[in-house]
Amino acid sequence: MPDFEPGCVVRVPFPYTDGEARQHRPALVVAQTGPGEGGGLLLWVLMITSAGNRGWVGDVAIPDAAAAGLPAPSIIRCAKIATIDAARAEVRGRVLPATFAEVRSRLRAILTVSQ
Repeated sequence: MPDFEPGCVVRVPFPYTDGEARQHRPALVVAQTGPGEGGGLLLWVLMITSAGNRGWVGDVAIPDAAAAGLPAPSIIRCAKIATIDAARAEVRGRVLPATFAEVRSRLRAILTVSQ
Protein backbone atom coordinates (compact mmCIF):
# COMPACT_ATOMS: atom_id res chain seq x y z
CA MET A 1 0.00 0.00 0.00
CA PRO A 2 1.30 3.52 -0.81
CA ASP A 3 2.48 5.88 1.89
CA PHE A 4 -0.26 8.38 2.74
CA GLU A 5 1.59 10.57 5.24
CA PRO A 6 0.33 14.09 5.98
CA GLY A 7 1.59 16.46 3.29
CA CYS A 8 1.12 13.90 0.53
CA VAL A 9 -0.83 14.96 -2.58
CA VAL A 10 -3.24 12.32 -3.86
CA ARG A 11 -5.85 12.00 -6.60
CA VAL A 12 -9.22 10.99 -5.13
CA PRO A 13 -12.95 10.99 -5.92
CA PHE A 14 -13.67 14.19 -3.96
CA PRO A 15 -17.33 14.59 -2.92
CA TYR A 16 -19.31 17.74 -3.58
CA THR A 17 -21.15 19.33 -0.65
CA ASP A 18 -24.54 18.25 -2.05
CA GLY A 19 -23.37 14.64 -1.63
CA GLU A 20 -24.70 13.52 -5.01
CA ALA A 21 -21.62 13.91 -7.21
CA ARG A 22 -17.91 13.19 -7.01
CA GLN A 23 -15.10 14.40 -9.21
CA HIS A 24 -11.60 12.93 -9.35
CA ARG A 25 -9.28 15.70 -8.27
CA PRO A 26 -6.09 16.33 -6.34
CA ALA A 27 -6.26 16.61 -2.58
CA LEU A 28 -3.83 17.06 0.31
CA VAL A 29 -3.65 14.38 3.01
CA VAL A 30 -3.82 15.99 6.46
CA ALA A 31 -4.37 12.83 8.51
CA GLN A 32 -5.00 9.13 8.22
CA THR A 33 -7.13 6.98 10.45
CA GLY A 34 -8.72 3.60 10.31
CA PRO A 35 -10.08 1.19 9.98
CA GLY A 36 -13.04 2.43 7.98
CA GLU A 37 -16.32 0.69 7.26
CA GLY A 38 -14.65 -2.04 5.18
CA GLY A 39 -11.67 -2.31 7.52
CA GLY A 40 -9.38 -0.14 5.38
CA LEU A 41 -7.46 3.03 6.03
CA LEU A 42 -9.30 6.38 5.85
CA LEU A 43 -7.70 9.64 4.71
CA TRP A 44 -8.73 13.14 5.77
CA VAL A 45 -8.02 15.31 2.75
CA LEU A 46 -8.32 18.95 1.68
CA MET A 47 -9.40 19.91 -1.82
CA ILE A 48 -6.76 21.25 -4.20
CA THR A 49 -8.00 23.52 -7.00
CA SER A 50 -6.62 25.77 -9.70
CA ALA A 51 -4.95 28.98 -8.53
CA GLY A 52 -7.06 30.76 -11.16
CA ASN A 53 -10.27 30.19 -9.16
CA ARG A 54 -11.66 32.86 -6.87
CA GLY A 55 -9.92 32.65 -3.49
CA TRP A 56 -11.53 31.65 -0.22
CA VAL A 57 -10.52 32.58 3.31
CA GLY A 58 -7.97 30.01 4.47
CA ASP A 59 -6.62 29.06 1.02
CA VAL A 60 -2.90 28.21 0.84
CA ALA A 61 -0.88 28.57 -2.37
CA ILE A 62 1.29 25.67 -3.52
CA PRO A 63 4.60 27.27 -4.58
CA ASP A 64 6.02 24.17 -6.31
CA ALA A 65 3.20 22.55 -8.30
CA ALA A 66 5.55 20.12 -10.07
CA ALA A 67 6.90 18.63 -6.80
CA ALA A 68 3.31 18.20 -5.65
CA GLY A 69 2.51 16.28 -8.85
CA LEU A 70 0.24 19.01 -10.18
CA PRO A 71 0.12 20.19 -13.81
CA ALA A 72 -0.65 23.86 -13.04
CA PRO A 73 -0.42 26.49 -10.28
CA SER A 74 -2.79 25.38 -7.53
CA ILE A 75 -4.12 26.21 -4.08
CA ILE A 76 -5.17 24.11 -1.10
CA ARG A 77 -8.73 24.91 -0.06
CA CYS A 78 -8.56 24.39 3.72
CA ALA A 79 -12.32 24.91 4.13
CA LYS A 80 -13.09 21.86 1.93
CA ILE A 81 -12.27 18.71 3.93
CA ALA A 82 -13.42 15.15 3.21
CA THR A 83 -12.83 11.61 4.43
CA ILE A 84 -11.83 9.22 1.65
CA ASP A 85 -11.13 5.48 1.55
CA ALA A 86 -7.35 5.15 0.99
CA ALA A 87 -7.96 2.31 -1.49
CA ARG A 88 -9.39 4.95 -3.85
CA ALA A 89 -6.38 7.29 -3.62
CA GLU A 90 -3.39 7.57 -5.94
CA VAL A 91 -0.21 9.30 -4.70
CA ARG A 92 0.90 12.19 -6.93
CA GLY A 93 3.54 14.10 -4.93
CA ARG A 94 4.14 16.16 -1.78
CA VAL A 95 3.90 19.77 -0.73
CA LEU A 96 6.89 21.52 0.80
CA PRO A 97 7.18 21.34 4.62
CA ALA A 98 6.63 25.13 4.90
CA THR A 99 3.43 24.84 2.84
CA PHE A 100 2.13 22.02 5.04
CA ALA A 101 2.95 24.05 8.18
CA GLU A 102 0.84 26.92 6.77
CA VAL A 103 -2.01 24.48 6.03
CA ARG A 104 -1.90 23.13 9.60
CA SER A 105 -2.06 26.67 10.98
CA ARG A 106 -5.03 27.63 8.78
CA LEU A 107 -6.80 24.34 9.51
CA ARG A 108 -6.41 24.88 13.26
CA ALA A 109 -8.01 28.31 12.90
CA ILE A 110 -10.91 26.93 10.84
CA LEU A 111 -11.57 24.02 13.21
CA THR A 112 -11.37 26.02 16.44
CA VAL A 113 -14.70 25.85 18.22
CA SER A 114 -15.87 28.94 20.10
CA GLN A 115 -16.50 28.57 23.79
